[in-house]
Amino acid sequence: MSIALTPDSSAMSDSPAVLRHRMVQSQLQTVAVSDAVVLDAMGAVPREAWVPARLAGLAYSDAALEIAPKRFLLAPMTLALLLQHAGLAAGQRVLVVGAATGYSAAVIAAAGAHVVALESDAALLMGGVAGMETAIGPLAEGWAAGAPYDIILFEGAIEVVPSAIASQLAASGSVAAVMHEGRVGKAMAGPLLAGRIATPAFLEVAARPLPGFAKPREFAF
Repeated sequence: MSIALTPDSSAMSDSPAVLRHRMVQSQLQTVAVSDAVVLDAMGAVPREAWVPARLAGLAYSDAALEIAPKRFLLAPMTLALLLQHAGLAAGQRVLVVGAATGYSAAVIAAAGAHVVALESDAALLMGGVAGMETAIGPLAEGWAAGAPYDIILFEGAIEVVPSAIASQLAASGSVAAVMHEGRVGKAMAGPLLAGRIATPAFLEVAARPLPGFAKPREFAF
């Protein structure tokens, strides 16, 4: 069953700053997001400015937002947990694969990191901020020009980390992604080993697939 999201009329009367503060308190801190770098960055970036106007009333909902057909922003809780477990810090170089509107990249830039927002569809990107570089190209190829990266974040659930992207991770870097295994999404962040994130999943979450990162299907005879 799918549930259509509709704006909360009581929440719409509150200012975006109030809604953002409430998001940090009720969606992030209640699920053990405690890293001040992540909390401050999430609390500083106006999410309503990074979603299409038709979704502005849903900007602070605890859900993935479909900003274009089959393209979604991660839910705030999922994004915050991935960044916390990846160890986001000022001065790092970060790649966001499938950056969509650029919201996640703007959060990372607000934390003082330098971030490359990689998108295959330039029309999705809604701007840029200091510390944020936009790049247009095939998502599965990553962005070698900015490598190596301390963190590579996927804006959507994936089944595999392509070798081209894996080669762009710094030796001590972390990949942060929701890995789809069957119908289950597992939030993971850590180093790669043989093309897979080498640390255990820290939470099962719902996340929509990022197109282009499914495992090759085997033929059945």
